Amino acid sequence: MSEETAIVSIKGMNADMTCRGYQFALGQTYAAEGEAKCCKNGFHACPTDLHPLTVFSFYPPAGSRFFEVGQAGSICRAESDKAASTILTVNVEIGVGDLVKRAWEWVWERAIKSDENHATGDYGAASATGYQGAASATGDYGAASATGDRGAASATGNYGAAKAANGSAAMTNGYAGRIMGETEGCPLFCVERDENYDLLSVACGVTGRDGIDVGVWYVCRDGKLVPADV
Repeated sequence: MSEETAIVSIKGMNADMTCRGYQFALGQTYAAEGEAKCCKNGFHACPTDLHPLTVFSFYPPAGSRFFEVGQAGSICRAESDKAASTILTVNVEIGVGDLVKRAWEWVWERAIKSDENHATGDYGAASATGYQGAASATGDYGAASATGDRGAASATGNYGAAKAANGSAAMTNGYAGRIMGETEGCPLFCVERDENYDLLSVACGVTGRDGIDVGVWYVCRDGKLVPADV
């Protein structure tokens, strides 16, 4: 199926801005002959109406670069996780940290909020704002937020994100999980898993201590918390 309406997408590339034999550059437009067909012809990218971390299925966050691109000309969206187009413009580079922020906003905007502070389905979102409140999101691509005093936010599915404030704790346990403390004194816990979801390492810390900054998304890498966009 082909359409002509231009779309905005996220494209992953190698560190040298190559992808499947093409050398790309910022600000440049590229054209392919023929009609776009997913997995067969055209330039491929993940439209922004998909979850922002969908691109990690094609290019892992470590060692890759990511760009917001425009897709035009003949466009094929026969696949659920990507689009192919005959015209592609590389507009701006975006870091992993920005992708995580977009992912949080994407989930929060679309999720059915849970009155019981617990969301079990994929793309679920849970929020706890009261004293010692607990928010849990157990499905893939989930988001959990705890902003009340001494609360807890837990995102245990793959690609989950958890953030906390006012002394609350944030924890992720799935593949490609992210955590953030929005104020000082928030305990953070994160795990690192390989592409088979096997456990590689764990890391913990407290915002405002030992180099763990407030308002920064962190991942676990080699047993340490490191900024998600590094």
